[in-house]
Amino acid sequence: MIYDIKNIHMGDLITQRIKEYNIDNNRICKFIKCTDEELTKILSQKSIESDLILRFSILLEYDFFRVYSNYLILYAPPAKVNNSNAQSSLPQFRKKLYTQEIISFILDLIDSGKKSKKEVMDEYKIPKTTLYKWIGKYKNGFH
Repeated sequence: MIYDIKNIHMGDLITQRIKEYNIDNNRICKFIKCTDEELTKILSQKSIESDLILRFSILLEYDFFRVYSNYLILYAPPAKVNNSNAQSSLPQFRKKLYTQEIISFILDLIDSGKKSKKEVMDEYKIPKTTLYKWIGKYKNGFH
């Protein structure tokens, strides 16, 4: 199943991973500290509390937060330059960390004809040199 990056349903993604790993509900409930009914309710939700996402990420050995990171990389507007000298005490991250999933998504848009190279560069703010490097490097698929 390919997830729709614009319409993230965290419960569905976690359910998919549980099925792939064939993990027993009793083990999940014990780790998450919930009842079977509560687990069913959690997995039916589009949005799940971050502490539960963290527990599922640990149990299922998959970083579910990256789903949101991929969304931010592709769709969040670039940060505006703040002219004040105030430094944030929060950790600072690079905005443009392109995962293989994102690169594949972008190249699929171009290959399928859904978007032109120019449309991709304009909409996702991907530099021309970066896009053409991807096309040259991954034209025969990922290795």
